Amino acid sequence: MIQNPILPGFNPDPSICRVGDDYYIATSTFEWYPGVQIHHSTDLENWSLVARPLQGAALLNLVGVPDSCGVWAPCLSWCDGLFYLCYTVVRRFDGNFKDTHNYLTTSPAVEGKWSDPVYLNSSGFDPSLFHDEDGRKWYLNMVWDHRPDRTFFAGITLQEYCPEKKRLLGKRKFIFKGTELDCTEGPHLYHYDEHYYLMTAEGGTGYEHAVTMARAQQIEGPYEVDPEGPVLASQFEPQHPLQRCGHGDLVETAEGRFFLTHLCSRPLPGTRRSPLGRESGIQEVVRNADGWFRLKSGGQLPRVEVTGLVEDRELEPGNTIVEELDEFTAERLPDRYQWLRTPWPESFLSLTDRPGFLRLYGMESPGSHHHQALVARRQQHFRYEAITALSFEPDNFQQLAGLICYYNASKFHYCYISRDEDIGKHLAVMSCEGEILLEAVFPAYGSRIPLPEHVEVFLQARIDGAGLEFSWSADGEIWQAFPAGLDASVLSDEAGKGEGAQFTGAFVGMACHDVTGGRQPADFRFFSYSGMDQDS
Repeated sequence: MIQNPILPGFNPDPSICRVGDDYYIATSTFEWYPGVQIHHSTDLENWSLVARPLQGAALLNLVGVPDSCGVWAPCLSWCDGLFYLCYTVVRRFDGNFKDTHNYLTTSPAVEGKWSDPVYLNSSGFDPSLFHDEDGRKWYLNMVWDHRPDRTFFAGITLQEYCPEKKRLLGKRKFIFKGTELDCTEGPHLYHYDEHYYLMTAEGGTGYEHAVTMARAQQIEGPYEVDPEGPVLASQFEPQHPLQRCGHGDLVETAEGRFFLTHLCSRPLPGTRRSPLGRESGIQEVVRNADGWFRLKSGGQLPRVEVTGLVEDRELEPGNTIVEELDEFTAERLPDRYQWLRTPWPESFLSLTDRPGFLRLYGMESPGSHHHQALVARRQQHFRYEAITALSFEPDNFQQLAGLICYYNASKFHYCYISRDEDIGKHLAVMSCEGEILLEAVFPAYGSRIPLPEHVEVFLQARIDGAGLEFSWSADGEIWQAFPAGLDASVLSDEAGKGEGAQFTGAFVGMACHDVTGGRQPADFRFFSYSGMDQDS
């Protein structure tokens, strides 16, 4: 059995392809760098991160992009001995307009070097490339309509792509306006037997999300909508553990079975908040007598457990527990870590300036859209404990470093070391709980704790569902907790600016800020993460 989600934590908008016996899924990364995560599996059950292809300024530079902009909805495909990766770089989110630039890069191996990007267009987002059996290649994307008297989602367009000339050919043609669910996006095209099948995401990225399909006998249409409605949706079962299901992609196994990867989220029980972000799940689908795709389990509701490729394997009893300890003795960061926006991480981090430590040089303020010294990993469990050991000697109140639980510029909890004139070096907590004005709140219970000079301090974050507790220790053995807990549920899409308004997930990691411009360094000796399932 396969346990959903297959990619827990912030891994949305899955695009899947098969090469022989190998399966690959590409997911969105938004403002986090490097861009696009590619996971690999041979059984659709066990997945490992093998590549983040969009590295270096030529392929991706996100400095200055707003929260939840950046890399949207990549499409990964395989043809002609190459992987093809289409992706959008979004540079404006709020208001009627969106600036959405679409690119294509290729590589003979996902772990290898990816080509310089080919610019495609900027008419909308969610680009997709379809390789037809006659050798022609077709490019699709949704079109964004900024006019106030129209729906923003104008429909799906089709245009031929020439790999030799590396450009689109002819004029775009609208092939699908969508259904009454609206918000038609995420197109993927397939050809089986006498029909072209168009899969789209509809209903928006919130709790009305769904996967819909239409088909036509000619690639340019006309496309008829599946008469039974969405292939996948969870909006009518608000207590189901997998919510917001949509944005799917199909893959066919070598044996002729079909699987649908899809976006989903798992709200905290009794809430509509999902700190783990938008995740990726998988369902088996079959074609009925009329040739339409249906969930093998029946209906439209996703299953948490799905029969995989190894059909006699059962789920092992118990709960998943992950224990990671990263001691910064290698020449590069473990792949589980990412940072924000910049293609030049060497400007703020070093693993060699103080061997055995991750050194972060203080950069702009918490919430900056340009240059932050923040290195973090995804929250992938409803319950976890993160610990680090920090050496930091601030000169003044404008220098801070510590352990941060981060969603975006307006949603974070930060346990930090700084210095004030009256108390000297100290430990404190600040929070920003989802307000657009980015007002950092210094909780009344978060009184400053005096610290001695030139000593290492251990910091701990413990999350249990919606609860967050920060603690500190002088030796890593005896811990002292801050006297009250924090609301970890605000580290979610649905909190703050509202349901579906943002697209990432909660991270936990290390940060250093120096708004004097002096780049005061902070040294982190290790970072550990211990996570466990919700019901453990």
